[in-house]
Amino acid sequence: MDWQVPSDSQIAAFVTEAASSALRGTPPVTGAWQDGEHPGNRRFCQAGPLDTETGGHIPHVRLAYEVFGEPNADNTNVILVFHALTGDSHAFGPAGPGHITSGWWPGVIGPGDAIDTNTWCVVVPNIVGGCQGSTGPSTPTRDGREWGSRFPYLTIRDQVKAVVPLANELGVERFASVIGGSMGGMHALEWALMFPERTGSIGLIASSAVTSADQVAANALQLEAIRVDPFFSGGDYYDQEEGPYRGLALARRLAIMNYRSPSELNDRFERSWQTHVSPIGDRGRFAVESYLDFHGNKFTRRFDANSYLTLVQALNSHDVGRDRGDIPDVLGSITAPTLVLGIDSDRCFPIDQQRYLADHIPTTITDGDLALLASPYGHDGFLIESAIVGHHIGELLARISD
Repeated sequence: MDWQVPSDSQIAAFVTEAASSALRGTPPVTGAWQDGEHPGNRRFCQAGPLDTETGGHIPHVRLAYEVFGEPNADNTNVILVFHALTGDSHAFGPAGPGHITSGWWPGVIGPGDAIDTNTWCVVVPNIVGGCQGSTGPSTPTRDGREWGSRFPYLTIRDQVKAVVPLANELGVERFASVIGGSMGGMHALEWALMFPERTGSIGLIASSAVTSADQVAANALQLEAIRVDPFFSGGDYYDQEEGPYRGLALARRLAIMNYRSPSELNDRFERSWQTHVSPIGDRGRFAVESYLDFHGNKFTRRFDANSYLTLVQALNSHDVGRDRGDIPDVLGSITAPTLVLGIDSDRCFPIDQQRYLADHIPTTITDGDLALLASPYGHDGFLIESAIVGHHIGELLARISD
């Protein structure tokens, strides 16, 4: 439920007509990275079969991942970072062959940054179900056709379990820290609960212990926007000339309303017109409308509609108490030092969800409280406010490097 690329997560601003013109034309059927394209900095782990919680089966999972920094002799300096909903493995580095956007966490990961890649080795997988090199709905199967509608339902726990073979292949018995923002925070939390012996510390940023009814409701509108697109074809659209880009773009525009705070949109756009043509009965547009359309259209060129469905459904599955017991007791079992960071203007993951985590995880580094980020940028503050986010992550890493 977030942007995940820096070009999208910058401060909201007017979209120029030139920028809009650059995106004219029909998007590709899928924006997924596909075999035969330049791999960029991706590496690949052949993770083997995956049996899902709900009875599905993937005969073979491939995970795309990237590594930033070098592991030390005993692999004790390795940090696992989980991306958010529409992210991928490219957390650091420029755009280039294989990577149409630059890294999504500049100022947080890199040489001299909070997660200093001169000291730490950072591993970022593209989670299973995604569309940037890992096995997902756009991946061809043994019969030569993409998974499409046949791709199984995945939970957060399924996606976390699929990362274990990667950790094993890298020879990492215990990550120094497991960190994630938004949906990535769900993965980090589940990793800590499923594999406490492999977790040195935890960074939970703008995330939650459970997906609320309000969040499920917002997600339901996005899912339906894709499904009602006449070119969705029940999820089997890959051999068509045109894909469900209208539905995917609409889903993205709906999501943006949760990613940004009302004050930011109001302050940036007010009631400005996009051009000199009035939106009041004269077929003109408000500037904020063009802003939403531009980013929705842009998104269709780097993502896959089926992957969006798969990942949002996984997000809906999130409930750390499911089949474990009362959530306070589950959170109370965590023993690793934990950063809980919330954003005061976040309406996607409201601050009360972070307070709940901090109230019940006994090992928060802020002594039972959450770290609070005051930002006008809403949920996207965890991507935009890199200096402050980096400061808090630095406090977490200091606990394990002392």
